[in-house]
Amino acid sequence: MSGSGGKKSTGINGAQIRAEARRLGFSFCGMARNEPLEDLRALYTRLIQRKGPAGLKYLETYLEKRLNPELILKGARSVIAVMMNYYPQDEIPGTGNFIISKYAYGRDYHLLMRERLGLLIAFLKSITADLSGRESEDSGPVYDLHARAFVDSGPVLEKAWAQRCGLGWQGKNTLVIHPLAGSFFFIGIILTTLELEPDAPESDHCGSCEKCIKACPTGALDTPYQLDIRRCISYLTIESKEEIPVELKGKLKDRIYGCDICQDVCPYNRFAVPNGIPEFDPSEPLMQMRKKEWLSLTEADFDRMFAATPVKRMGYARLMRNIRAASQ
Repeated sequence: MSGSGGKKSTGINGAQIRAEARRLGFSFCGMARNEPLEDLRALYTRLIQRKGPAGLKYLETYLEKRLNPELILKGARSVIAVMMNYYPQDEIPGTGNFIISKYAYGRDYHLLMRERLGLLIAFLKSITADLSGRESEDSGPVYDLHARAFVDSGPVLEKAWAQRCGLGWQGKNTLVIHPLAGSFFFIGIILTTLELEPDAPESDHCGSCEKCIKACPTGALDTPYQLDIRRCISYLTIESKEEIPVELKGKLKDRIYGCDICQDVCPYNRFAVPNGIPEFDPSEPLMQMRKKEWLSLTEADFDRMFAATPVKRMGYARLMRNIRAASQ
């Protein structure tokens, strides 16, 4: 393997990294050469202008860093993207029930993913340290590895990098879809000063399909590959701190935390398989919840049931707001 610009290879091949990523529980792992994402500037500028005050100030504030990872990690040469499956073995019954997104069934993915990404970075450091020892004996280069990991946080365009690393394409529902495994995945990103051989980016396979667009009950997918966040059930039930608009309350389809509708109808999710990660399994009390129990949920019950889960971060008051809205 050789790096760009005639630089000497690090001696680390992608197969080593992919094997360790799989051992750590990641389903897929790919690499890309770090470079500014200038081709996305026009798209994100339009999104910022379109969304206005709909909770996207962070995108505008950190746009330059999102488009240029060099501003996040000086000397970054490569990007590593990983995906972890969260498709459940058992779904919480939806009939006569309020519904939460599958990704929120179990332990907060931020915690688990950060742990595993930290271990992957430790692995990179261990093999580069070994190489440095061997290289220095031959008066070769000594590698000074720097790396930073991101999980749905920080100014990193995770979905764009996942596509460039060959892990899938960003579909018409705006989610990354793996051609052989669907879209029920968490994405993790590592920026590193290592120079790695890049994988080929994945191409678009949505074709003429518009099932996700037609299935969205609020019309949030009004333009292919773009999301009107102001109408998105996930945004309304998780991120928004305001009351859910009256005209949308009757379109929640019993969703009280997030929404999987555009994923559930995607043809590629027929390939989805259970994740096999116990931490993502729903608890027995959560499996037993029905509308009656949701409506009478106390704050103490909320704290017990959702400790260390994504739902806990939202808070009891906002969950009850959603339950009231979905009941109308």
